[in-house]
Amino acid sequence: MRKIVILGGGTAGSIMANKLNKVLNKNEWKIILIDANNTHYYQPGFLFIPFGIYKKEDVIKPIKKFFPKGIEFINKEIEIVEPVKKEVILKDGSKINYDYLIIATGAKLAPEETQGLKDKLWNKSIFEFYTLEGSMALCEFFKQWNGGRLVMSIVDMPFKCPVAPVEFICLAEEYFTKKGIRNSVEITLVTPLSGAFTKPVCTKVLGDMLQKKNIKVVPDFYIERIDNENKKLISYDGKELEFDILTIVPLNKGADFIGKSGLGDELNFIPVNEFTMQSEKFPEIFALGDAAALPASKAGSVAHFAAGYLLKNILDVIQGKKPEAQFDGHVNCYIEAGFGKAALIDFNYETEPLPGKYPIPVAGPFSLLKNTRINHLGKLLFRWIYWNILIKGRHLPVTSYMSMAGKKKI
Repeated sequence: MRKIVILGGGTAGSIMANKLNKVLNKNEWKIILIDANNTHYYQPGFLFIPFGIYKKEDVIKPIKKFFPKGIEFINKEIEIVEPVKKEVILKDGSKINYDYLIIATGAKLAPEETQGLKDKLWNKSIFEFYTLEGSMALCEFFKQWNGGRLVMSIVDMPFKCPVAPVEFICLAEEYFTKKGIRNSVEITLVTPLSGAFTKPVCTKVLGDMLQKKNIKVVPDFYIERIDNENKKLISYDGKELEFDILTIVPLNKGADFIGKSGLGDELNFIPVNEFTMQSEKFPEIFALGDAAALPASKAGSVAHFAAGYLLKNILDVIQGKKPEAQFDGHVNCYIEAGFGKAALIDFNYETEPLPGKYPIPVAGPFSLLKNTRINHLGKLLFRWIYWNILIKGRHLPVTSYMSMAGKKKI
């Protein structure tokens, strides 16, 4: 019996396990999924925990709940992949051979890579909200904090959900306003980018919104180290910025085994063809989601939109054909703006976010690059969609490719 092995049971891995299970002949193929975790996390929900909008139970479920019947789940840690031998070696020494391998192990935080970050102020005056533990620690801190300099900073690109820092400071601005201490809080976004986002049109829209909220943006700031004694960010060119509380996006990296296996770049993300998601060095290996070194945002929507193309390409390769399905880098993200409103952006490799309506031209109901109540409700509804449709590999009534229908060129 031939084997497809999936490494990682998060968003991308769960979607592919479900999609493959529906189309492969079970008498000919065995699907094996390997993950050391027992819990599946709804990572977009971590953003809401510091402000008491979501609780722990809203963002976690048993990982097995989303795997289709018939696949083999190995709940163990991966040591290394031997691509020439087509083997996955686990920490306990056991070996799993494969015919095709899908790596979907995501991205992880690496705060230890930045000098002074994971030091004595960690989870005391310095926090991250990209893990359940970090967001819960920040929630407890905010309950007793009465004001000062709040700095939201980014160590480097790429990182998971590039709009999350903007969403965080918008929700923080609302939270402190409702708490009655907004006038006592100075909010600053510090970024290595030239503005609030990576795309010019969206950057201007978000920059204008932050300016109206009296939130300062400090661009082109590359963090070298954190001065714990004086509570300062120090950049590589010697600039300094003081904080009372620092929320930070640490350096993001791929899984350690990717580096050990010689499959990754300098950050352990896997170089693959950006259209087919196939490794050009090892054609039986594919990468999906945050684990892949694609010129697209590391967002759950990328895994969702790309999964259908990857499925077609794997089926082509199995049949001895050249993979022909071409993923266009489609991404869409809701951006929380605070006070019950959100924006929506929709873009791909070639086209930046544009104004308009989504997913139905003219009718919407969601507005692109515009803060509306319905966009905010869409963001909240997405949690149900995620748990019940998306990671189960079910169809959503939106195109996987980025359509220009309903968009206005500017």
